[in-house]
Amino acid sequence: MTGPPAATAAVRLAVRRVLLDLTGPVAAAVSGGADSLALAAALAFERPGSAALVVDHGLQAGSAGVAARAADQCRGLGLAGQVLAAQVPAIPPVPLLEKGTAAGGPEARARAARYAALDEVAARTGLAAVLLGHTLDDQAETVLLGLVRGSGARALSGMAAERGVYRRPLLGTDRATTRVACAEAGLEPWEDPHNAERAYARVRVRSAVLPVLEHELGPGVARALARSARQLREDADALDALTPELEVEPGCAELAALLPAVRARALKRWAEAQAGRAVTGAHVEALRALVEQWHGQRAVSLPGGLRVLRRGGRLACRRD
Repeated sequence: MTGPPAATAAVRLAVRRVLLDLTGPVAAAVSGGADSLALAAALAFERPGSAALVVDHGLQAGSAGVAARAADQCRGLGLAGQVLAAQVPAIPPVPLLEKGTAAGGPEARARAARYAALDEVAARTGLAAVLLGHTLDDQAETVLLGLVRGSGARALSGMAAERGVYRRPLLGTDRATTRVACAEAGLEPWEDPHNAERAYARVRVRSAVLPVLEHELGPGVARALARSARQLREDADALDALTPELEVEPGCAELAALLPAVRARALKRWAEAQAGRAVTGAHVEALRALVEQWHGQRAVSLPGGLRVLRRGGRLACRRD
């Protein structure tokens, strides 16, 4: 008996590995693009009767039609297709995002709204997991963006394969494979026009930076970046486990006694707790200078109108 075509088999195997430990109901988050449609097709094969959650952000003309078409294709696969309306706020939300960046631009706001919609359905229906279609290429792009922004190991570790109710089965599968898998299944992916808009840094990385690296350094750059992300995530998890929770006004002597990598993490965690939002690597470096290179310098400004002073050998937050 002949097995499934190679790309289809690869996506199914990736999904099967994630489903092994999941006994409750599972859904795939579907945008209509090749990655999520291939994911949906694999889920339909591996666990028939599962759900497909299609999020309509309402940010583009015709988005409702795109969402409806994606849901119809998922129903054709045997999944319970459901369209979710995500309310994207005009004003950036405050909470921290997974990658540790402040929620500011339209992409970040759409992402926050998308996860809010998925969270609500997962909690209300008791889903064991929501599968996301991020691929190896997405992971490589995330690592490069973190690198050029001077981010730390946590940002360079990319997207987690598992975070709460979410699972990313395709982080070891490249984008080309999902496109072929869609063709093998007779699915017609939607091409998001934003994916060709060079105003977005991620699009420039995808269309220009990674191809140049592959051409100049040889094939396999994206896979190597994704492998580095996995290794850095393990390192970051270990360092996070060693990082203590700081007092409201931590002592500089106690901070100075910590290993530098642990000290940086402790300061970042403390600053974000005080500010209620993400802080950048530049903020953390300035806070480290208050501890490690104290010479009476001025206060460090944090998001949200906060200032951090060194006073009496301790760090203290004040609001402007």
